[in-house]
Amino acid sequence: MKHSIPAIDCVVNPITPEIMQLRPKWSREFLTKKIGRDSSLLQGVPEEKMLAMMDEAGIERAFLIATKTGRLGLPGSWHLPYEVVRKMLERHPGKFYGLAGLDPTEGMAGVRALERAVREQGFIGAHMYPHWFELAPDHARWYPFYAKCVELDVPVQMQVGQSLIYTPEQRLRSVGRPITLDAVACDFPELKLVGIHVGIPWTDEMIAMAWKHPNVYIGCDAHSPRYWPAAFVQYLNTYGQDKVVFGTDYPVLDFARTREEIEALGLREEAKRKLLRDNALRIYKLM
Repeated sequence: MKHSIPAIDCVVNPITPEIMQLRPKWSREFLTKKIGRDSSLLQGVPEEKMLAMMDEAGIERAFLIATKTGRLGLPGSWHLPYEVVRKMLERHPGKFYGLAGLDPTEGMAGVRALERAVREQGFIGAHMYPHWFELAPDHARWYPFYAKCVELDVPVQMQVGQSLIYTPEQRLRSVGRPITLDAVACDFPELKLVGIHVGIPWTDEMIAMAWKHPNVYIGCDAHSPRYWPAAFVQYLNTYGQDKVVFGTDYPVLDFARTREEIEALGLREEAKRKLLRDNALRIYKLM
């Protein structure tokens, strides 16, 4: 299917064969048993193949996450080294952009690593999973990272909403209620906060935060558009059309299928363009 709007996918997890060798066992079972993706993904998807899939789906650029899921040494926790993503950015400039994963237990060492990633390695923002550390977004241990993002003038995206059981050895509490962004947005009005995963099951709460705060945005990834709450579709199609960015959380969602489902929503053309492209260009300063 040909698409008239070249999209920017703001939430992508690279799964090259090299990276799949680094991922823990639970992530493989999560993809196939919990998410229902084809087992062929477990062999990994080379960069060139992923780029071809993006082209087919009309996705011009992708933000790759150098994820940090939990404190290293705990069951199921793992980090994708910034260096692995940096090399992908260098091989495909203008197609791939990097998001630096955050681990609040690293303290100032993690803050300095974030600064190097942005200033020296070409990363354009930060990414965090509050539930993997069982520290809500408004916990003090995140604040040095927020301050550094303000200094660097880069957005930070984070999963809000329910977490799942990724590995039975480490069951994680759902600490990412969207309302916890309220304090952060008040304390850091210059910080661009992107709450990804739609905020489900607290989508109305996520919408309320994006409506209240000029610096709070919503990522629409990880949940198939055909199942988006009606209130969310109404929001991004009307008064919230400047506040939502497109993402798949690939490989959780397939590129082509996600775009087709968005087309099926019947969005207004201007709202659809902002969702798929314009908002990301503005928020991440890619103009």
